Amino acid sequence: MFGIGMPELLLVLALALIVIGPSKLPDIARALGKGLAEFRRATDELKHTFNEESGTAATRDRLIKEGKIKPPETANNPYTDGTSSSQPETAVSEPAAPVPTETAKTDVKPTAPEGEETTHG
Repeated sequence: MFGIGMPELLLVLALALIVIGPSKLPDIARALGKGLAEFRRATDELKHTFNEESGTAATRDRLIKEGKIKPPETANNPYTDGTSSSQPETAVSEPAAPVPTETAKTDVKPTAPEGEETTHG
């Protein structure tokens, strides 16, 4: 179990007894056991559901291969309910970059407020 031998397990239990204390250790162990049991039930249910669905898919494929049933014509994906469109979704493209236009260079000369003169060197 996780590569832990008996001496290591006893050491962990002794440390838990010292850190947690003898009054709360049974409650914590009980809660941990319930949590592990619930986790085990959930994983078993997931395994059962997975096996059931894979068996259903295998049976469906076998019956289609034998010609006993026809595959649905509209549904390409067995995981959809058929309400979505059968057209493939198109990716949203990025907007095109603006085309650079030639800008004319203009000589801008500073203007002085009325009544003032500017001198350029």
